[in-house]
Amino acid sequence: MNEEQSDIRPKTILMLGCFDSKGEDFQYLYDCLLEQGVAVITLNTGVMGSSAQFPVTITAESIAEETDWSIEALRETKDRGVVIEKMGEGAAKIIADLLAKQKFDAAIGMGGGGGTYIALSAMQAIPIGIPKLCLSTIATKDLSRQVGAKDILLMPSVVDVAGLNKISQTLIRQAAGAIVGMTLVSKVTKWKNSVGTIAVSMFGNTTTCVEICSSLLRERGYEVLAFHAVGVGGKTMESLVRDGFFDAVLDITTTELADDLCDGICSAGPDRLTAAAQVGIPQVVVPGCLDMVNYGHLDTVPTRYKSRQLYSWAPDVTLMRTNEAENRTLGDSMAQKLNKSKGEVAILLPLRGISKVSSEEGVFYAPSVDQVLFSTIKERIDPSIPVFEIDAHINDELFAREAVRILLEMLNG
Repeated sequence: MNEEQSDIRPKTILMLGCFDSKGEDFQYLYDCLLEQGVAVITLNTGVMGSSAQFPVTITAESIAEETDWSIEALRETKDRGVVIEKMGEGAAKIIADLLAKQKFDAAIGMGGGGGTYIALSAMQAIPIGIPKLCLSTIATKDLSRQVGAKDILLMPSVVDVAGLNKISQTLIRQAAGAIVGMTLVSKVTKWKNSVGTIAVSMFGNTTTCVEICSSLLRERGYEVLAFHAVGVGGKTMESLVRDGFFDAVLDITTTELADDLCDGICSAGPDRLTAAAQVGIPQVVVPGCLDMVNYGHLDTVPTRYKSRQLYSWAPDVTLMRTNEAENRTLGDSMAQKLNKSKGEVAILLPLRGISKVSSEEGVFYAPSVDQVLFSTIKERIDPSIPVFEIDAHINDELFAREAVRILLEMLNG
């Protein structure tokens, strides 16, 4: 189905949730969606039964079949956590298949704690840009881990999803209107007249470099999307790379690797620096800000690091200087990940400092420690991957221009 045909046909909304315990609420949501003139696919994630009040397109039995558990086993287990995890896992697989067949345009879920977890888990299979909304009793809690890097809209239900009343009816109707309205917004298929789209990672300590790089790339007609390397930024960038949003990655700020190693607050998890390698798009990688690990207020720094060199970047941000041992591990980890790249890779090493605070005047200035990182990268990297040693600080214009030049050579090569 091409894009013109998809704009002509009626929009289709995927409605998912536990129809066994929330049947009345989902019937009302179903009716509200139909009133908006859309088609509805329904997916039941409730293992104890279903609803006869509206058509159920995909049963809980079908979802269970996508896991290593049968529906009978899930019904009999007394472990609620297992049920929630498996139904979310199975629903995600079914949703991925529906998407591959272009069966729906948006998704809406609804529920309490368990239903919300299942809905958010299932929605991880839906790429950014396809509308997804969850009306939830726990929408005001910290659900950052469950939402992950996805553009899921959380809407508080205010009252429990446990039978209709004047508040729940109002909010369910509004949720239906919101999800249908989002499907009517035309997609931005191309930004202005860009020749390509570049992802770039940045941090306060590398802002100058990223600003110069972004300006140079935009002058050449590229769209540049910057991601703040605070954990969720790196996760989002990696997710969008896998979803095919980018033509190349300019990974100036890989600091999240250090936080993952030392339990900092800006970890993007073990998959950071893997997406571009797996997808095979060009990437220029810099060990930007690997001289630091990020923690919150000073009293939140783990006890084992209290005696280390610490610096208050802000009242609620404490930086710890990485040491030689950590830099060996980080250099080895970077090399191992980049050695698996299916596409072109280049590594740039700024010899005069890898962050604002590791310049010659900076509090983290320690060139011998940085050299351990650089040497490990050079020792461990595949000989076919070029390593450029630039006699400049990461925020010098010379370094930024070299990074852009090398990336453009890859793109135009």
